[in-house]
Amino acid sequence: MISAENLSKSFGSQMLFEDVNLKINPGERIGLVGRNGHGKTTFLRLIAGVENPDKGKITVPKGYRVSYVQQTLSFTESTVLEECMKGLTEGEKQHHWKAEKILAGLGFSLDDTQKHPSNFSGGFQVRLNLAKEIISEPDLLLLDEPTNYLDITAIRWIEQFLNRWPHEILLVTHDRSFMDTVVTHTAGIHRKKMRKIAGSTGKYYEQIAQDEEIYEKTRINDERKRRDMELFIRRFRAKARLANMVQSRIKTLDKQEKKDKLEKLKHLDFSFKSCSFKGDFLAQAQDISFAYSNSTTLFKNLDMNIRKNDRICVVGKNGKGKTTLLKLLAGQLTPVTGELTWHANAIKGFFVQTNISSLVDKRTVEEEILYSHNDVNRQQARDICGAMMFQGDNALKKISILSGGEKSRVMLGKLLVTPVNILLLDEPTNHLDMESCDALLSALDNFDGAVVMVTHNEMFLHALATRLIVFQKGVTSLFDGNYQDFLDKIGWEQEKNTQESEQPVTLENAAGDSTDEEKLTRKKIRQMRSDIIARRSKTLKPYIRRIKELEDDIEALEIEQNSLNSAMQDAAQDQDGQKIAELSRKLHSTQGDIDRLFEILEEQTMILDEKKEVFETELYRLDQSLL
Repeated sequence: MISAENLSKSFGSQMLFEDVNLKINPGERIGLVGRNGHGKTTFLRLIAGVENPDKGKITVPKGYRVSYVQQTLSFTESTVLEECMKGLTEGEKQHHWKAEKILAGLGFSLDDTQKHPSNFSGGFQVRLNLAKEIISEPDLLLLDEPTNYLDITAIRWIEQFLNRWPHEILLVTHDRSFMDTVVTHTAGIHRKKMRKIAGSTGKYYEQIAQDEEIYEKTRINDERKRRDMELFIRRFRAKARLANMVQSRIKTLDKQEKKDKLEKLKHLDFSFKSCSFKGDFLAQAQDISFAYSNSTTLFKNLDMNIRKNDRICVVGKNGKGKTTLLKLLAGQLTPVTGELTWHANAIKGFFVQTNISSLVDKRTVEEEILYSHNDVNRQQARDICGAMMFQGDNALKKISILSGGEKSRVMLGKLLVTPVNILLLDEPTNHLDMESCDALLSALDNFDGAVVMVTHNEMFLHALATRLIVFQKGVTSLFDGNYQDFLDKIGWEQEKNTQESEQPVTLENAAGDSTDEEKLTRKKIRQMRSDIIARRSKTLKPYIRRIKELEDDIEALEIEQNSLNSAMQDAAQDQDGQKIAELSRKLHSTQGDIDRLFEILEEQTMILDEKKEVFETELYRLDQSLL
């Protein structure tokens, strides 16, 4: 067991976390969550010994080995085999067979081991990075965004590998679906503190929300009691016969800890503008093909159409042409053969990571938003800046000093300005934390238009996709069905053909085979998990939408109620009895409507919580079957 006790860490005046504690027990796979910039990677570096805490200590048992798989891909050796052998312990530096065995288990052929690491895709480079660490047989594996640079098939492979890892794991990732598939426990950095619970990220966030609701209710109740005691003391301080009671309340006040109001946390607030579209089809493509000059054809003979409310996800391995297809749809490229026809009233919004180069370094964030569309005024630009977490003076930051993630948020902000009826998005979840990914998913679900999106995030695929464009086996085709239908009817070819994807990869059995029974069981479990996630999304969506509608209605009524109260004060000053009576009736009616809606809201919220619990229980029990 490794334990972190009373750890604190700050950078300059910014405190990341203070007095946090975490114990990692044998066999636990812990997912570490928290907002961007709240210290997740820093915490991993403290556990790895790369950095030192400002305060506190980390206790590691004698002989306990910790390996840290970082985000950075850096290779110095001339072959894959030599790069992997760097991870061998001092006493085993010449045991090349050990590296060969691990690499074979991770999908590298014998010929591959003699090639330069730069010859491989990002997915296989991540596997090589992983191989360098697991070859030393660590007791704890620290993983910082292991899905970066990975395509969907590689992500699914890493999921299976980690579920078979026999020791401890501490994992940081923004991909909630990936984390929930892997972890047994969730720990989070929240308001500079840390908490760990058994179960998925959903259970963790529900617990945090429940704790904060209890805290706030307790704080309000304590403040009311404090005011009552202070009023009692002021009224009866001079009364001799009540002196003992006054002194008792003074002592109680002195002992009572005053709870501070919880600071409202900033989060991304997505809301895409839509413009109406009267037709049925936004675009139609017939027999389109594309290849860059003197290179292999990326896709050919693709037929597809885009309906006005489609949710089409583009999936497949990296480097096969997904982003190229999106650029072609956006009009940045022209098909080599075939015809792509857009409706005259189609208005496109396009987001791609590489477009951050189009930002002007000398402009501020606010100016970039302001100049992105003629109809935007400065106040609207400021509002969008706030929605993208550039509040206050942060909106005046120059583009030149922003990080890659901040620039991506600026690009998203520019996309929010213009009303469109189709969104073309290339991996928009990159650089977003879990909360922001959830906000993006909600905004896309509520967008009144079509969405075509390249993504490797299976949570988005299960929750959003109604059709798929699939790049697989050298063929690009339109699949008319959701992601679960695709997994059930077709599936990923790599998972069917790759034996090692169904076996535990350890030094003892890296080259061994799994039994047919194990393969069937694991495949069945994956299918069951995907089915539960899809059913959860379909079941909960109406309740979430209804709750949002109720909250909006209540807010509107409360605004109306405030307006009536103001009018009532004016009528009272004017001594207008008839007006007072009329406003009184309206106030009574409005309050009745508010009370009724609150009752419905409470009922809907309880139903939603109950249904969530059913699905969380199903997922938890399913996860236990993998242990």
